[in-house]
Amino acid sequence: MLNKEHITEQLQTKWAARNILYKDITGSTNDDARLLGEENAPHGTLVVADRQDKGRGSRGRSWETPSGTNIAMSLLIRPTAPPERISMLTLIMGLSVAEGVEEAMRLTAGDTSHSSSKTGEDVKIDLRPEDRERDNHHTFIKWPNDVVLAEKKICGILTELHMNPDNTIGNVVIGVGINVNMTDFPDSIKDIATSILSITGKKVDRSLVVACVMKHFEDNYEKYNKTYDLSLLKEQYESRLISKGRDVRILDPKGEFEAVSEGITDMGALIVTDRDGNRHEINAGEVTVRGLYTYA
Repeated sequence: MLNKEHITEQLQTKWAARNILYKDITGSTNDDARLLGEENAPHGTLVVADRQDKGRGSRGRSWETPSGTNIAMSLLIRPTAPPERISMLTLIMGLSVAEGVEEAMRLTAGDTSHSSSKTGEDVKIDLRPEDRERDNHHTFIKWPNDVVLAEKKICGILTELHMNPDNTIGNVVIGVGINVNMTDFPDSIKDIATSILSITGKKVDRSLVVACVMKHFEDNYEKYNKTYDLSLLKEQYESRLISKGRDVRILDPKGEFEAVSEGITDMGALIVTDRDGNRHEINAGEVTVRGLYTYA
């Protein structure tokens, strides 16, 4: 069941999602959140929709959400960080989705070995790089804005910064689409996308997923807010970075090249080492991981 009341009763947050707008059908939750921001909605306002018809993915791709299956949500925040530090919020949300989805999966399976009050940093993932993408029990991050389960994408994130006329930050909207209980995927994405149900065989309460993700985002955001970087989240993030230690292809505007992924910087750039041993910090462009999605 996905509705405002069911999300609220499962929330364990102080401010994240304490103000919720729920819609049965919407065009775009990011657009809804942007309008709420213009109306002075408070920091932590969450828009959730059962169905989204005109959602936006990264690089102009569409992200539609059919009724009764997935999560389309957008979080409105009012950061105090400078504009050049805002891009890190995409990585923070990716980490929070990975941790929140994994917690919801554990709770659905009846695994109470990890208290629901624990944060993601208490869950240590110690897998060889070649085993990460085949693991069906842990969620991973494909830098910078995908969450992956069993080699396939279950979540995409789109962060939009809205500036005031005086060039200060008005607000930031972080849009999140999570494939939860969907089993039929269009031919165009069925080879790269999956859902929690498809992998685990268990239907998961979407409201529980929302509540878990919001709990982890609040915790992670408050760590970020202490330093305006990822220094307090770096170890946490890298434990879920699916490319760490693996071959990657960097699709850079200046030319493609292959490298090995090493981790991230405190500013959220992806660290890679090319075939000649040169270290690069990647801040933009697509990164594909060998064996994941379409990179073979």
